[in-house]
Amino acid sequence: MSFSISLHEFIILLFITFTNVLIARAFTGTYGVNYGRIADNIPSPESVVTLMKAAKIKNTRIYDANHEVLKAFKGSGIGIIIGLGNEFLRDISVSQDRATDWVKQNVQPFVPGTRIRGIAVGNEVLGGADQGLWEVLLPAVKNVHTALDLLHLADDVEVSSPHSAGVFASSYPPSAGAFKETLVPYMQPLLEFFSRIKSPFYINTYPFLAYISDPEHIDINYAIFKKNPGIYDEKTKLHYNNMFEAQIDATYAALEKAGFAKMEVIVSETGWASRGDPNEAGATVSNARTYNRNLRKRLLKKKGTPYRPKKVVKAYVFAMFNENLKPGPTSERNFGLFKADGSIAYNIGFTGLVSSSATSLFSLKGIGSMYAVCIAALILIITS
Repeated sequence: MSFSISLHEFIILLFITFTNVLIARAFTGTYGVNYGRIADNIPSPESVVTLMKAAKIKNTRIYDANHEVLKAFKGSGIGIIIGLGNEFLRDISVSQDRATDWVKQNVQPFVPGTRIRGIAVGNEVLGGADQGLWEVLLPAVKNVHTALDLLHLADDVEVSSPHSAGVFASSYPPSAGAFKETLVPYMQPLLEFFSRIKSPFYINTYPFLAYISDPEHIDINYAIFKKNPGIYDEKTKLHYNNMFEAQIDATYAALEKAGFAKMEVIVSETGWASRGDPNEAGATVSNARTYNRNLRKRLLKKKGTPYRPKKVVKAYVFAMFNENLKPGPTSERNFGLFKADGSIAYNIGFTGLVSSSATSLFSLKGIGSMYAVCIAALILIITS
């Protein structure tokens, strides 16, 4: 039996295949949620998958490579970025074999069933307190990427490393964005490598943290996307009516000064605390609801920023749940969009979720995950 296709059909098939490769690597849509698990009262991973699917959350990020979580996401279609913790960076940086073993144990067995789209190597390393990690970040990143390449996974699994605002010497106005001189010897080669492998620049950006650091001089409405006079950047002649976009453009300005004007910026964390200590001004349910609702609306518009209008903004919101075991100020334990029982913490437009007053599927003891999924689907049908 012979098989032949025309040149036109071949081109179409090639285009479809190429497009699928791009889709496999791409952030689906513009909205994702960080799934932190420093808690002893949150739902099982299987129930979290059900909750994300009901809320139509298509992207998530975890801070480790927990196998129970990775198994739970199998077949869900939800893209997941896994984390290689800071505590592993030194070992991974000095041994290609260790990096390869880590990928063999934590990535290879789960793909393609679990849609692992990326590995975040470390978190907020540059500018952090442990300067020893600054030197080992790039070697660790390179070894992880080489491991993916050796295992034929590099085309589907991206390598990145999220940064905090601590990498900037200045960020106001946005055009003044620049990396700290002390970090340039580490940042520059890292950016060169990410540019070569076509990885975006991930930044954890929090208008909440900026606001609580100076509530007397920062307009709360500017921080939470409400109507306000905004700011005007004299250098670029651009107007900003919210801090979120200003912080992203400050990142683009810093990258441009470093020689990487074409690198894409993706927000790896952003959010607003619903509760805080007395000195954490603005940490209220009302402000958290307003910020996260307006952020979601803004992301769904699929548009760019004033300085990069053609670069569609993509962001992971922090976080899925309040994490009751996190150390630090009260705000650290109160960034969740959902309560521990799976009900919404406050309404930002999600539908099909268990109401706060209803008996939650997550509180039923001894129920199998399959039954939980069926119940969730029934709730979704009834409430749609």
